[in-house]
Amino acid sequence: MRLVATFALAALIAGAVAPALAQGAPDTAVTGSKQFEMKELTNGLEGPWEITWGPDDWLWVTERVGGKITRVNPADGTKQVAIDIEEVSAPGGQDGLLGMALDPGLLKDTGNDYVYAAYTYVDKSLPKHDWVKDPFSPYANLFAKIVRLSYDKASGTLSDPQVIIAGMPGQNDHNSGRLKFGPDGKLYYTIGDGGKGQLGNWCIPIEAQRLPTADELSAKNWVAYQGKSLRLNLDGSIPDDNPEIGGVKSHVFTYGHRNMQGIDFGPDGTLYASEQGPKTDDEVNVLVGGDNYGWPHVVGFKDDKAYQMARWDLATTPCAQLTFSDITIDPSVPVEDETSWPDQQHDPLATLFTVPSDWDFTDPACGGIDFICWPTVATSSMQAYFPTAGGGIPGWENSLLVTTLKRGSIYRVPLSADGKSAAGPIERYFQSENRLRDMALSPDMKTMYVATDVSGLVGTMSGGAGTTLQNPGAILVYTYTSEGDGAAAATTSEAAPAAEETAAAATPAGAPASFTAEQAARGKTAYDANCVSCHGPDLISANYGPPLAGPYFEGKWVGQTVAALYTHVHDRMPPSRPGELGDETYADLVAYILSVNGLPAGDAELPAEVGKLEAMTIAK
Repeated sequence: MRLVATFALAALIAGAVAPALAQGAPDTAVTGSKQFEMKELTNGLEGPWEITWGPDDWLWVTERVGGKITRVNPADGTKQVAIDIEEVSAPGGQDGLLGMALDPGLLKDTGNDYVYAAYTYVDKSLPKHDWVKDPFSPYANLFAKIVRLSYDKASGTLSDPQVIIAGMPGQNDHNSGRLKFGPDGKLYYTIGDGGKGQLGNWCIPIEAQRLPTADELSAKNWVAYQGKSLRLNLDGSIPDDNPEIGGVKSHVFTYGHRNMQGIDFGPDGTLYASEQGPKTDDEVNVLVGGDNYGWPHVVGFKDDKAYQMARWDLATTPCAQLTFSDITIDPSVPVEDETSWPDQQHDPLATLFTVPSDWDFTDPACGGIDFICWPTVATSSMQAYFPTAGGGIPGWENSLLVTTLKRGSIYRVPLSADGKSAAGPIERYFQSENRLRDMALSPDMKTMYVATDVSGLVGTMSGGAGTTLQNPGAILVYTYTSEGDGAAAATTSEAAPAAEETAAAATPAGAPASFTAEQAARGKTAYDANCVSCHGPDLISANYGPPLAGPYFEGKWVGQTVAALYTHVHDRMPPSRPGELGDETYADLVAYILSVNGLPAGDAELPAEVGKLEAMTIAK
């Protein structure tokens, strides 16, 4: 991407943004007409998260789970590990080694052969997070930091990590973590709201509106940075020209965000962002310094469509006694319409997607994994597409390209000539059964390199929900070839058989599962510490892993051996460190899962031996 050489903060803080696009339901997106060739460049990456075209004409990739920065040759897929950061901690599905920014002086004989990286790590010298109730949870002392690494061209390695900022909130959900080098020479970083107010965190208040105090800044306590974008000097200090918000100047650039995983700069310095909404209204924004983006009071536009802010933490019935639901809000939970919030918010440039309040969020096509069928597409990155005159893909000038997790697609948001407003309709490309995490462009801007998640839930080609990805942990290459009707834009690889179909192929008979109530209670403790952020507090309200209770569980596991479930849990969970919880703990987890699904406890514990579990069958 080309950037201007000079930059003024006023370009972000000042200047009105033109009218935004109130995008309708998902079917308002049109199939793109450009033709592309697709191939898999490489695979086997441990959770690729950031992918960037480097000045050495290689792709630079962060591996979220593996904790590595890896260089990949775009010609043949050859991989070279530049550094393995042992300090990286990735206990769940949304933490680990995240964003990366290459210094503009890298490999240009400027003396600035630096790479900046952001990741989560454990620091027991800092106070435990007060929102983590289990002191033994891997998240109790999980924090985030940004480091500067030095690159050695001769060896192709990174070393000498220098801390830019540390002790930022590390969370079990919604860490965001996108890191960009601005054309003003500053670092821009996003931190999510931690998934507060939902799923396993539903009793914890959302703090995206809370601003840091002067005392917190003096103590280098960054707890109020949840739900914010940050702007930092390269030494981690606060820029003098950062906005003063609420009487305090901090690293905070904008606030009121939910989970902003995509940011990128246009050639005039405009900072674009993509942000995940709850059930509706993923947002495409222009970030203006000092502005409030509304979360959790507003998602999308202040239109009262299909969203109310629910304050589970303020319920008149103790929150811990309630069961969280994204669909039905308990009467004891205070709610607030969007239009009743008196403050001013910065409206999005576009939404993906907005639906009316009577929208049915329980689509049977998703078989109990309802969130996959919701109108949100789970935006995961943002690429500003502004090729030079006559370059790039014809007709794509002045566009934003947004990768998505749930839809396995790239959405193109066309912009006005000045880049400040949407000029729809939004186009959809490359539908697949992959979770697309990030994108890099070739220098001629005619080839897209797309990193895919290694695991997770995804919308299927037939419109349902799936658990098997086509190209896990890979880099896919889409090269523009010609104009056309869009048929060739879809991924051409054959979809893998759905996991539930594979499991249902065999229905062995055997003795019923045996476990004790005490064992199930231990399993619940282990589940709350390691699994709740991916599978939900009720094992159904999942946003990353498949449901472990209800119709989906019955269709997949009833009739199977307990050994099959135990092996599945043992060998895959948690996704960043499978098998590390200990055999007995996995047996406890299976006991808890079975108890939640209505199987009765008995007098004998479930053994942690696959051979004995082979003789037991899951029955209802």
